[in-house]
Amino acid sequence: MPSAAVAEMPIAPPPLAAASWPQRFASLDRAARVRLVLGVALFAAMVVAAAFFASRPDYRVLFTSLSDKDGGAIVAQLAQMNVPYKYSEGGGAIMVPAERVHDVRLRLASQGLPKGSVAGFEATESSRFGVTQFQERLNFQRGLEGELTRSIQALASVQSARVHLALPNQNGFFREQQKPSASVLVSLYPGRFLDRTQLAGIVHLVASSVPELAPAAVSVLDDTGKLLSQPADAAGGAVDGEQLAYAQQIEQQYARRIVDILAPIVGRDNVKAQVAADLDFSQTESTTEHHRPNLATDASAVRSQQIVESAGTQGSQLPAGVPGAVSNQPPQNASAPINGANPAPSAGAPGAGGAGAGSVGRRELTTNYEVDKTTSVTRAAMGVIRRVNAAVVVNYQSVVEAPGKPAVNKALSPEQIEQMTALVREAVGFNKERGDSVNLVNAPFKVDEAAPVDAPLWKQPEVIELARSLGWPLGLSLAAALLLLGVVRPVLRSMGPRGAKDGAPQPARKLDAIASERIERPALPAPVDEAPQAPTDEQLRLADARTLAKENPVAVANIVKSWVNGE
Repeated sequence: MPSAAVAEMPIAPPPLAAASWPQRFASLDRAARVRLVLGVALFAAMVVAAAFFASRPDYRVLFTSLSDKDGGAIVAQLAQMNVPYKYSEGGGAIMVPAERVHDVRLRLASQGLPKGSVAGFEATESSRFGVTQFQERLNFQRGLEGELTRSIQALASVQSARVHLALPNQNGFFREQQKPSASVLVSLYPGRFLDRTQLAGIVHLVASSVPELAPAAVSVLDDTGKLLSQPADAAGGAVDGEQLAYAQQIEQQYARRIVDILAPIVGRDNVKAQVAADLDFSQTESTTEHHRPNLATDASAVRSQQIVESAGTQGSQLPAGVPGAVSNQPPQNASAPINGANPAPSAGAPGAGGAGAGSVGRRELTTNYEVDKTTSVTRAAMGVIRRVNAAVVVNYQSVVEAPGKPAVNKALSPEQIEQMTALVREAVGFNKERGDSVNLVNAPFKVDEAAPVDAPLWKQPEVIELARSLGWPLGLSLAAALLLLGVVRPVLRSMGPRGAKDGAPQPARKLDAIASERIERPALPAPVDEAPQAPTDEQLRLADARTLAKENPVAVANIVKSWVNGE
């Protein structure tokens, strides 16, 4: 490496005051000043927006599906409570900060909000002065309808309800008075229904709330227009809901018995049972009268006995004698024998006529005995089981053939199937004469195992929620940093102290002069071809010079050196 001689020359600048920021800003050209102002303004706006989104609270749903009246009342109350709120997309819900949801709900509930779209007797509280009797009756009717609607909507199966009351005007004539009536329209939740007891409860609730309203005058309809409440004199040929419910209850009870008896053997998830029960709901009544054979005389009970006795003589003799005191005497008391024998008339007896030998007597005895009779009245019960059909499916059993190996599903043996069939028959009360049937099948169950879906990290709900909460602040902060580094910083650097271009003295520094070092001089910029044109003579000569410099740089260097030395 050739040796180099270094000469140090200290240069002391004259004292000069540093330029201030306004002077530096004024020294910039117009485009640089515009970029600086816009950059600073955008940077400040992004910082403020990032701070706003970072400090913005997380909103949660307060109430949904509110009526316009309740929504307006809740919004007014939130404004009085100084609680920030906003609407969800579509205006279907009111949202408040997450940390104040429960507090606001309790405070609104203490004030009776939301009241619901149905107004009850509270509508009569704001009565105006000068209300007519008709308006009072109308307000009372509306309040009563609203209270009944609220009570019906309290049922678990009822989604919404409407009650219409027909309350006629009563006059002083009892015969001309009309009875009130009511109609109830209910809308049920999907998949739910009202049984007989619930319908009867709705009918009696409305009937008991209105004076002189009979339950038969209450009609209950669903949202499809189907009449749910049937009058008492409805036709009996229609299918009764209670009978269907009773049949389903019997079938479910039998199916539960089968599963309970087989679950300890094969497992509750390895057995399925269905039972079909044929029930007889007809009402029958029979009367039977039985007569036993006649018994002996001494063993029978006497109901009545009649004895007829008569006495007479042979021939007919006319009464004779002289009328007088003797013939006018009353007849003597008759004397009858104890044992029923007919005594011979005496000679001096009246009517004997001295012919006792020719008298004739007759005796009749009639005895009635009690008749042995049995009368029985039989009334058949409703819902008698006429036939039971049971179908049972049992899964294959899981058997481990060797330790350490996975379990294998195998079919049950015929003996096991026969034993389970016998258990099912005993559980359902199998009766061959009644025509019952039990069918047990052993088959493998098909289990649809849903493969767990591993969602990517960017699709997980937690990550999406975190990105939504931090996306705006981070994005604005990144944009502000890029704006600061790409726009504001270059402009600020251009506002720094200038060099010899401005004629200002440079600070003290060392000047290094290397004697043996080749001095590098700046080259001329290459010409820029604006459009493809034919080369000129000067361009051709420049091209030849460039070629010579590339091929023989030493010769070109010597030529330039001679030019510099003035040779």
